[in-house]
Amino acid sequence: MERIERTFKQLRTKNETGFIPFSIAGYPDAERSLEIFLQLARSGADVIEFGFPFSDPIADGPVIQKASTEAIRNGMNMDRALNMIAEIRSSTDVPIVFFSYFNPIHNYGTERFVARAKECGLDGVLVVDLPMEEAGWLKPLTDKAKLAWIYLATPTSPVERVEAMDEDGSGFLYYVSVTGVTGARNALPEDLAATCADIRRSCRLPLAVGFGVSNPRQASWLRPHVDGVVVGSAIISRISDGASITDLDRWLREMKAELA
Repeated sequence: MERIERTFKQLRTKNETGFIPFSIAGYPDAERSLEIFLQLARSGADVIEFGFPFSDPIADGPVIQKASTEAIRNGMNMDRALNMIAEIRSSTDVPIVFFSYFNPIHNYGTERFVARAKECGLDGVLVVDLPMEEAGWLKPLTDKAKLAWIYLATPTSPVERVEAMDEDGSGFLYYVSVTGVTGARNALPEDLAATCADIRRSCRLPLAVGFGVSNPRQASWLRPHVDGVVVGSAIISRISDGASITDLDRWLREMKAELA
């Protein structure tokens, strides 16, 4: 958690917005997946979102669903994922947030997961299908281990609920830019910047926006209104299209440049 807090404080001091790229553990295969995560750090990630594949996601669009299915088929499991996090941590100090669903964590064992996550150098957890009312299944353990607990707010979340998430969460608050699932969009909602500015003024946690951000122009547009921009499907699409590490690095650096 401390790494996340320190990162956003440093970004604020430099008047920069954080770049939070996402990828899936085990996609396109375990070896290249590790290489991609390490490249995210080298290409300017301020926080890495480490996606753990799940067979029955409720928030993932077709691009990430397909990647997750292949990752599972490749044999990715919780032990391998946590070992991969430990390998990433041995090479970089960039904060790492675990992004997935509760079922795999519950199946692995909540206490076992938190203990291994802490041991491997994880900094935060975002469990998509655990709302505030169900957070008690895991959050007391992550709080005790000083892992950040990151809530998802959506366009349909009432103001009072967003404020409660801000009060109860830690690390940063993740705002979903659109109603629906993940996936690159050609255009973001026109009122998104104003909505983010309103949330940012009333919340204590840094505000990061994800779902739909697909290009440097959109990142630049969001930059003045948020503390972090999450990019997932656009990265997975490039990996699916066979982008080389060099090509991926070039595109990631373009994204980062628009947020600096």
